[in-house]
Amino acid sequence: MDHLWTPDSWRAKPVKQIPAWPDSKALEQVETELRGLPPLVFAGEARTLESRLADVAAGRAFVLQGGDCAESFAAFNANTIRDTLRVILQMAVTLTFAGGVPVVKIGRIAGQFAKPRSEDTETRGDVTLPSYRGDIINGFDFDPAARIPDPARMLKAYHQSAATLNLLRAFTYGGYADLNRVHGWTLEFVKDSPFGEKYEDLAQRIEDALDFMASCGITAETAPDMIKRADFYTSHEALLLPYEEALTRVDSLTGAWYDCSAHFLWVGARTNQEDHAQIEFARGIQNPLGLKCPPTLTPDALIRLIDTLNPDNRPGRLTLITRMGHDKVAEKLPPLIRAVQKEGRAVVWVCDPMHGNTIKAGSGGYKTRRFDHVLAEVQGFFAVHEAEGTWPGGVHFEMTGQNVTECMGGADAIGEADLGGRYETLCDPRLNANQALELSFLLAEDLKTLRRKRGRKVEGSREKGE
Repeated sequence: MDHLWTPDSWRAKPVKQIPAWPDSKALEQVETELRGLPPLVFAGEARTLESRLADVAAGRAFVLQGGDCAESFAAFNANTIRDTLRVILQMAVTLTFAGGVPVVKIGRIAGQFAKPRSEDTETRGDVTLPSYRGDIINGFDFDPAARIPDPARMLKAYHQSAATLNLLRAFTYGGYADLNRVHGWTLEFVKDSPFGEKYEDLAQRIEDALDFMASCGITAETAPDMIKRADFYTSHEALLLPYEEALTRVDSLTGAWYDCSAHFLWVGARTNQEDHAQIEFARGIQNPLGLKCPPTLTPDALIRLIDTLNPDNRPGRLTLITRMGHDKVAEKLPPLIRAVQKEGRAVVWVCDPMHGNTIKAGSGGYKTRRFDHVLAEVQGFFAVHEAEGTWPGGVHFEMTGQNVTECMGGADAIGEADLGGRYETLCDPRLNANQALELSFLLAEDLKTLRRKRGRKVEGSREKGE
């Protein structure tokens, strides 16, 4: 694409997943108000994240991206935010300590309000209404008034995101993320689980390591960035473009455009058409970007999208988030990796094992996911990268710190009959804290094994004088 990019150049392109607003004047008024509000994140933070992701692209770090399927206005409270952060901190420290790699922590939070839908309408009985598209657009209740797209919801989403970011920054820089509090991150309902006990054992080993470091003079006071604080970045899908455009600003230091609604934005599998609006918008902002890669994506199309979104081939700029399904990853992923390697493109590879593994339960009709399918896709992702000689750069989970029963399986053995007990998601099923922690331990073992194999290969090459 060689035409001039501006924050609104997407408006000249075909666009998907944008609602038909009934009141265009009200929409314009909201956009004007959003343009006058302060940025939610800062360009410098996004640049720092890109440098961290460049380490991932080079095989020196690992991405943990997780959070809600869709944030809601009704469930917004400090405890929910804290509990999601607690689980992500637990998972990250498990992957770092047991897996032996630094972890870049990115939340699906403070902006993940819009959801793409397969159908524009929903029918129940003889009533058909517009589909629920996330709280930033319309209401969840199956009610004619609730389902009307309301642009004022964008302002509510902005203010909720600002409050969420304020709390996250307080937690991660105010002492809550201090490694000396590693025991305190365990949620009450997790403590009695098998992996809660395993985490407590790991936490004790971390505590012993911190005692040793303190005896060497390395403490939270002498090395706060290492021990007392945690970098945490926000992300969401760049779906609702009027909102994203209104929060796109020129960085005063570099003169470049950044979408200041989040540090990291991704383009979803339903809106990744190279000549459509979401790709047009994303190519011009300088935030680190993600691109969802479904099993239908061809190698040629992927290379064209990479060249559009990262024409300068900047390491850390572009993350490819594969969502193949546990039964397709071994077949569909290798051709994409080989094409990227052949063309010399610098990307981060991340596995989303959630969206390709959604099923409908036989009883109750609940959308759900099987823990063993989620695990199988991640393990398949690791196996493919090991075979191709590339780095499996991270994982992307829909998860929550709440004790929900939305995904089946795991150490708690949630069955089909249990789904209705605490099924609280507005859209897709999420891993609960126990399941997320269990996955982090299993992935840590895979990371450790892969790291050791690579270490042996490096040593073998040195012995041969290569």
